Amino acid sequence: MTFVNPQFFWTMLLPLMVFTYFILTHQDRFVQIFDEKVLKRLSVHDDALPLVVRNLLLILAIFFMIVSMARPVVDHGDRTVQLEGLSVAIALDISGSMRSQDIYPNRLEFAKKKINQLLDTLPNDEVSLIAFAHASFVLAPFSSDKATLKLLVEGVDDKYINMSSTDFSALGNFSVELLEKKEPKILILFSDGGDKEDIAEFAQIVKENNIALYVVLVGSKEGAPVIGADGKPITQNGKIAITQRNDDLGEVALNNNGAFVVADTGNRDIQDLVTTIKAQHHSKNKGEVVIHDREELFYYPLGLGLVFLLVGFSSLPRWRFKAERD
Repeated sequence: MTFVNPQFFWTMLLPLMVFTYFILTHQDRFVQIFDEKVLKRLSVHDDALPLVVRNLLLILAIFFMIVSMARPVVDHGDRTVQLEGLSVAIALDISGSMRSQDIYPNRLEFAKKKINQLLDTLPNDEVSLIAFAHASFVLAPFSSDKATLKLLVEGVDDKYINMSSTDFSALGNFSVELLEKKEPKILILFSDGGDKEDIAEFAQIVKENNIALYVVLVGSKEGAPVIGADGKPITQNGKIAITQRNDDLGEVALNNNGAFVVADTGNRDIQDLVTTIKAQHHSKNKGEVVIHDREELFYYPLGLGLVFLLVGFSSLPRWRFKAERD
């Protein structure tokens, strides 16, 4: 057994020893310090515990509390812990069509909610966040800190939306670089779809680089008006522009070792997607960390000290028996 904080012995035991000496050998000094009435109130009378015993109990209580603060431990030495999990890149579509309000409150906010659900189901995995439209950029590098990742997702608001068309080819090339050293390479895409020709080129990039693609489709097949930055529908040639969900992106996922779901208001969709991902990919070793393994023992002297303290401050009446008269 060793002590993590042995300095407590040197800093506190010496004052305790001096205090003990004066308590046990100079009790009459207290009569000179305290007023007689005050001393009478502080003194214990008609008690089963003698004053000397009570003082010893309080001193023992202080001693064991000092031992507890010194933090006794059984040292088992260094231990290597393997860190396992998947590395996943999550890409969020921030193109102009994501302002459409065919799902409440709009496609972007709904996709953000689904990403947070996804993060909750990946507690031991590392995740990187990407935002994409005409260009792609990293919102967060690979991290296992889900609380921070959620804050970054919440920070993506209407100001991020780019009215340019979605460039899936750029996203594909960007994902190849981001996932270059990861195995397996997993990309989860939150989008309402895109142009068929652009999606075909994206599919080729994903296939050539062995990226497992999973897609969460947002929006409706019926479609909704495209909303501009001013909150009003955008018109083209005098007609309101309508954007519909394109399920071709889901087909690309199925053809590239992945799967897709259409996002709904529950959480079953995300759970099913994660179950599929876990079933298709075994967690890979992400590295190892060396920890110092210690078995804490401080609660034993602390508990003993509290017991002595409780008994020392308790008032135990003396039992008296009257002699029976004949």
